[in-house]
Amino acid sequence: MFQSVLTIGAILVVAVVAVSLILLKATSKESYTGYFPGILIGLTGLVFLMLASVIGKVEIMGAGLGGWGIASLFAAAIGLIITALTDTYANVKA
Repeated sequence: MFQSVLTIGAILVVAVVAVSLILLKATSKESYTGYFPGILIGLTGLVFLMLASVIGKVEIMGAGLGGWGIASLFAAAIGLIITALTDTYANVKA
């Protein structure tokens, strides 16, 4: 189960970063639209963790709902860090 959670988290990180970078390039510099995929994945992770405590054992692709929640929160954290760093260096006025 641990390996499947890491795999799911890594795939979600790549997806969040790719969508965020595309949104950063497609929108204006004053827009925060590039951060929305990371926020959405983070909220989804919180929902998965809440559902895992309410519902019994549910497995999806080898990981329970708690594992999906942890993987989603991991992906959101790493994705938002990469997005923030990219946005910061793209908007430097030097």
